[in-house]
Formats: sequence, structure tokens, C-alpha cells
Amino acid sequence: MHRARIAELLEPFLQGANDQRQTTNDKLYQDISTHIDLLLRWNARINLTAICDPEEIVTRHFGESLFAARHLFPKQRDWEGHDFSPEPALSKRSAPKGADNASEKNPASAPEGRVSANDQRLTTNDRPARLADLGSGAGFPGIPIKLWAPDIALTLIESNHKKAAFLREVTRALTLTDIDIQNARAETLSPATFDFVTLRAVERFSSILPIAAALLASSGRLALLIASSQLGQAHSTLPHLHWQPPIPIPQSKSRLLVVGLTEPQ
Repeated sequence: MHRARIAELLEPFLQGANDQRQTTNDKLYQDISTHIDLLLRWNARINLTAICDPEEIVTRHFGESLFAARHLFPKQRDWEGHDFSPEPALSKRSAPKGADNASEKNPASAPEGRVSANDQRLTTNDRPARLADLGSGAGFPGIPIKLWAPDIALTLIESNHKKAAFLREVTRALTLTDIDIQNARAETLSPATFDFVTLRAVERFSSILPIAAALLASSGRLALLIASSQLGQAHSTLPHLHWQPPIPIPQSKSRLLVVGLTEPQ
């Protein structure tokens, strides 16, 4: 699929998120094209997605996933009034060397209460943010989030052997690093491990929510891409989380991005 067409289709989901680095954008669109080619090839043999039209794959799968990515890992000039960064702010003690100087030179690049674009993927321990995509399937939203924020440490959790094999093929084709593909059930993983856990289009939604929440470390975020009809169920199943206001996903009448925090901001 041509990169220009991919860019056009994704514009509603990334509106205002232009980081002014065209080469980075070209790489993103090329990786998406490669992912789509592999997805359609494998989908002829195993059931990865019911959506077979490439343009609909871009909007339904990549668009929604990248919309979540830009809110979880906002880049400079892309704040949108939401704060889903790994930490509300980095203290001077924990901030990487040079972070204070950067904000002094360009105060607008690091609004109060937010980390700068260079620091946003670091926790207070100066390590990459750890994100687990539970029930990753064809790689959504985990792989697009990794394409958006390549410095994160991504774990793709997929119990189906054939789907896990597909995920390995995609990560090889896209030459992605710092990715762990767990061909296992999520409840077998160590609890309190991840800074972010994502959940999208999974079966047994109510029963999987406590498992997803158990994977969160202190100050972790649970990001749900769900239908509006599932919002009440998420709140009632996990009342101990501090839920951010839901954000409507573009080009959808009922899809939402909802983020729950283990600790209040």
C-alpha cells in the first residue's frame, strides 16, 4: 500500500501529532505497509482478522492503535489536554542529564507537569517504560505503539501458537528490538511487572480485566480500547483504579480509549 495513502488515512487519528520529522514518518508508513502485506498473507491461512480490505485495516487497526499511542506517549506539541505520560513529571534527581537545560532553552517543549519529548518514555529509574499488550493477536495495538514509541520495552502476550508465530515474523520483518513475545496465558506471567498494559478486542472481557490489572506495577496505566457499552463494566470490575475521562476514537460512533491508573495523579 502506498505510503501517501496510508498517511492520508491516518491523518484523523494523528491530527496535531506531526513531529516535523518527515523521514521518521516515512519509516512509520513503510513499516505499516509491510505489516499489512504480512497480515493479508498470513490471514489466508490462519484467522488473524476479519477485516481484509487494506484501507480498512489502516483505519480500524492502525488508526485506533496509533491514537492510543499518541496519548500514552505524547510527543512535543501533541498534548491535547491529556496526561498519560509514564510519570506526571520527572524530578531533577531522576531526570536524565541535560533534561533541565533542554527545558530552560525551550520552556514550551516541556509544559509544567509533563515530561519532555526526550524523557517521556523513561520512568524514575531511568529505564525504558515496559508495556504489555495482552491478547495481542495480529499485533494490535502493541506493534503500532512500538512503531510510535520505539524506545519502550514491549511484551506481546498471545496464547495462540500460530498467532505468536505471526508476531515473531512481523517483528523480524520490521527489525524491531526490545520485544518479548510470550506464547502463554497472561495469568502465568509475573504480577506487578509493567508500567502499561493494553487491551483491545479480547474475549472474556470481564474476566480478563483483573488479570490485566494484576500485571501493572506501581503507578501503572491500564489502557483499554473498547466500545462505549463496555465502559461501565470496566469501571465496576476494577473500581480500585482511578479512571481518566474516556476519549472518543475518531471515525467511530462508539469506540473509546479509556485509561485507568493504579495511583491518582
